[in-house]
Amino acid sequence: MKILIAGGDGYCGWASALHLSARNHDVTIIDNLIRREWDFEHNLNSLVPICTIDERIQEWFRLTGKKIHFVNVDVTNYSEICKIINCEPKFDALVHFAQQRSAPFSMIDHEHAIRTHINNTVGNMNILWALHEYSPNTHLVKLGTMGEYGTPNIDVEEGFINIEYNGRSDRLPYPKQPGSFYHLTKVSDSDQINFTCRTWKLHATDLNQGIVYGYSTAEVDLSPILANRFDYDHIFGTVLNRFCIQAALGHPLTVYGIGGQTRSFIDIRDTVKCIEIACENPAKLGEYRVFNQFTEMFSVLQLAQLVQQVSENQFNLKCKIAHIKNPRTEKEVHYYNCINTNLCSLGLQPTLLSNETIASLIQLSTKYADRVNLKLIPPQVQWKPDDEETTPNITNGHAH
Repeated sequence: MKILIAGGDGYCGWASALHLSARNHDVTIIDNLIRREWDFEHNLNSLVPICTIDERIQEWFRLTGKKIHFVNVDVTNYSEICKIINCEPKFDALVHFAQQRSAPFSMIDHEHAIRTHINNTVGNMNILWALHEYSPNTHLVKLGTMGEYGTPNIDVEEGFINIEYNGRSDRLPYPKQPGSFYHLTKVSDSDQINFTCRTWKLHATDLNQGIVYGYSTAEVDLSPILANRFDYDHIFGTVLNRFCIQAALGHPLTVYGIGGQTRSFIDIRDTVKCIEIACENPAKLGEYRVFNQFTEMFSVLQLAQLVQQVSENQFNLKCKIAHIKNPRTEKEVHYYNCINTNLCSLGLQPTLLSNETIASLIQLSTKYADRVNLKLIPPQVQWKPDDEETTPNITNGHAH
């Protein structure tokens, strides 16, 4: 297949580009490399050093003989997006990762909220219009997020829900309760895609992905030059990354609030498999389908306890858990049960979170410990008013 990956220089995009290329798909990456600029702007850094996109692509060709094409394009530039999508032969699939993906980034201030909105909402609409105008048969594979759903007190279905009301029934889009301006843009993306599939007969797979963890894939492990991102900071870092770094350096694992916040999770190795499955099993023309892309559900406190156990049992590292004030407006105790049958029915065999995976991330953190800036870990972006009290009541090491 001929596949275009928008945002292919990022964490999920780069791993997916390598995975698809390794399976003999003809891969082209478009990216404006803005994620690297945001690191510089906010004095952030990946735990693992990242080579330039040119160095990455050259190394991949040297190792495999397979060429990944790269074009520096901003998805908010409509004319340039049209040129790419209108090339011959047409792309069979367009995988859309090219979005600002951090909730804290979108909540820093007005400017960052607007940046997030323009990049995500305008970029998504540009891609849809370009497909409509120049390549309506190209299958859109869009990376959404489980965060669109929020934490409703009912089971989370895959995109749609059957409703009965006043004696009538219908299958409607599942209600969304986004928790940040970032998540709001993802809800808008889903609405745009659903609308254009109904109206223009585009076809799309919306992958509502859980929180991704892990570093290694078969392709990334081939060379240090192919290294992927490992974010741990308060803006782009994810919770398991942060816990593993804190454990490796002997610092308490900082749990926001009580730690009962339950979320969906997926290993990066399964992310790339899901992208492959979605590309190779396209939606029908005019079809908008939603897959919940995750494999397990954990609370934040459960994750901290898993890291604590591996740290103490395998590395003899003393590891404490510290509850700190939650900077976010979110439920800390809630019902959470999500459905994820579609991808498994198409062949996904989940890679569940294991002690070995946690141990590998702690070892990675130890290897690059000299690159860790601990000042980047504590939360600095606040959702809540300053006078709102959120510090949990801690008794004997437990939050109540």
